[in-house]
Amino acid sequence: MNITHYSDSFISILPPLVMVLLAIVTRRVLLSLGAGILMGTLLLSQGSAEGTIRYLLQLFRGIFWQSDEWNAWNINILLFLLLLGCLISLMTISGGTRAFADWAQQRIKSRRQAKVMTGLLVFLFFIDDYFHSLAVGTICRPVTDRFHISRAKLAYLLDSTAAPVCVLMPISSWGAYIIALIGGILAAHNVANLSAFSAFSAMIPLNFYALFTLLAVLVVVMSQGDVGAMARHEAAARSGVLFDASKGLPPGEAEALPVSSRGTVCDLLLPIVTLVLATVGCMVWSGAVQLQAAGEAFTLLKAFEHTDVGGSLVRGGAAALLCSMVLALRLRLPWRQWGQAFSHGSWAMWPAIRILLLAWAIAAVIRDLETGKYLASLLGAGIPVWLLPALLFVLAGAMAFSTGTSWGTFGIMLPLAADMVMVAEPGLLLPCLSAVLAGAVFGDHCSPISDTTIRSSTGASCHHIDHVMTQLPYALFIAVASLLAYLLIGLSGSLLLAYAVSGLWFAAGTLLLWGWRVRRTTCTA
Repeated sequence: MNITHYSDSFISILPPLVMVLLAIVTRRVLLSLGAGILMGTLLLSQGSAEGTIRYLLQLFRGIFWQSDEWNAWNINILLFLLLLGCLISLMTISGGTRAFADWAQQRIKSRRQAKVMTGLLVFLFFIDDYFHSLAVGTICRPVTDRFHISRAKLAYLLDSTAAPVCVLMPISSWGAYIIALIGGILAAHNVANLSAFSAFSAMIPLNFYALFTLLAVLVVVMSQGDVGAMARHEAAARSGVLFDASKGLPPGEAEALPVSSRGTVCDLLLPIVTLVLATVGCMVWSGAVQLQAAGEAFTLLKAFEHTDVGGSLVRGGAAALLCSMVLALRLRLPWRQWGQAFSHGSWAMWPAIRILLLAWAIAAVIRDLETGKYLASLLGAGIPVWLLPALLFVLAGAMAFSTGTSWGTFGIMLPLAADMVMVAEPGLLLPCLSAVLAGAVFGDHCSPISDTTIRSSTGASCHHIDHVMTQLPYALFIAVASLLAYLLIGLSGSLLLAYAVSGLWFAAGTLLLWGWRVRRTTCTA
């Protein structure tokens, strides 16, 4: 069918803008996503009822079927969610979750230590942000529940250590993808004195948003205070209310299940270790197969660049579930409990699946509206060179926020940024590319339709809109510090000056937010 594009019109940002505002006002994610999809579809079909229906049918067909074959990525992610839901329920019924919580309580003596454990696990699960959010959420939720840490705080810790670490690590799905993009950019502009890997490494200290976000996580973990809506959630959690039950069960939260008294810590740890090893092994294997088919030599970095993340997650999830089932056989669980594990586990993931399906749909609508192209076109001629890093940070953030994808923003904005800066001031190439990476992660953190945000709320079993609203103040505060740093990089070219001034802002803001105007917890750390 013929559709109308709006790459040169402000109209292209109206559906995502209305959707986000509606989500903030109503706190109803599905309603807001549906309204954005409908509004965008009406614009694309120019108000035609027949055109709207045909477009919607094609839209949801495209979620599962594209170019005469299955949409492997989307289907694999949905399968992994179902496998993970069943795994979580089975580990609960077998008593592994209870045993791990009991074991952790003997060694972790405070809420602070529970938060530290959650934050540090990112360095074991940095290979992929989806993998990190869901796996670490599964491991840490029993412990954070035991110490009355709100699900919103757990979701924040997962989300704020997932993308920021992955975007800094060369040996990760993110790092491999970004290095591949940088390699193409350097080749296109005949930059022969810099390899893609060395360029990526040099950009790490310039990714201010990712680094400041990790620093903020450290402050939040060590602090006794919280800001805004997070303070309310934490206060409720200390009285035993971990999530808002009036909104129903959050994604990933199964109904009350029977728990075996004979389960051990191994009933949780062995399946999780299997999940990690099988997923990483399959990622390396699938990447090696692709390299062999292309006739390229194997390297670990190239393997991660060509890996099948979705398929690896499904294989790892299936291996972990099989491991959990084998362990549960020794407990001789009644058949009814096996049925509960699979039925409740699958049903617990249904809220997340609904949000994810609609998020994919709105992303397709925004793509067809060409919202990203319109935002990119805002960077016109006549802009002072020193403003480029800051402007690219803001624009990449707006694009990722509107489209819900940091990877899509990388693909559009990195080449655009390089084209602009190589004409204006080649010396700013790496700061400008870093600004795009930082801005995309910032927008991704704030966007209610971001896959990573949805996965973090699912991994923490937190209501999605609660996670979005509680994380937003932290992300905005860090974005201001990052913006200041990019302004100073553009003006002076001094990394030291950028860190000194933005660091002072960060420190002053931290003292203000966590010292004077926050609700202090009354429990001991």
